[in-house]
Amino acid sequence: MARTPSNMLALGTLAPNFNLLNTTTNTFISLDNCKGEKGTVIAFICNHCPFVIHINKELVKIANNYKSKGFSFIAISSNDVVNYPQDAPELMTKVAIENNYSFPYLFDETQEVAKAYDAACTPDFYVFNSDLKLVYRGQLDDSRPGNGIPVTGNDLRNALDAIELGKSIDKNQKPSIGCNIKWK
Repeated sequence: MARTPSNMLALGTLAPNFNLLNTTTNTFISLDNCKGEKGTVIAFICNHCPFVIHINKELVKIANNYKSKGFSFIAISSNDVVNYPQDAPELMTKVAIENNYSFPYLFDETQEVAKAYDAACTPDFYVFNSDLKLVYRGQLDDSRPGNGIPVTGNDLRNALDAIELGKSIDKNQKPSIGCNIKWK
């Protein structure tokens, strides 16, 4: 299993817009259609990555906890499905149902969105404020498969709590570590 870190897109970057297939509804949605009132979390994930599988339950829990507070969550898979058929859209739908995703799971077939976000790994997290400016990017928490540290989502939760309370977010942010995005 590869251990690829986030590229750490510059804080303050405006969220690149997109119009992608939502595999859970078979419709296309854009960032404008699903941004949150207080903030928007974009997570680059995929079906087969052990790092994503490791944090899936906590991601769902965080999304469910913060949606009522004005945050939206969007998951995007950008993997090459020719060489990694386990990440194909129909299987994304299955994974979303099995994991009770309460957020759209979008397919970035051209990989242009991953490139626009400078995404490098799965999972890779981006938090944008109400103006769609990047305020956090990096890891969910310090837990990784096999390291014995419990999955808490503390890093992501701390960023969301700071936005909710109108506080500044610590600029010392740790990159996520995961499987590299499977480029075409």
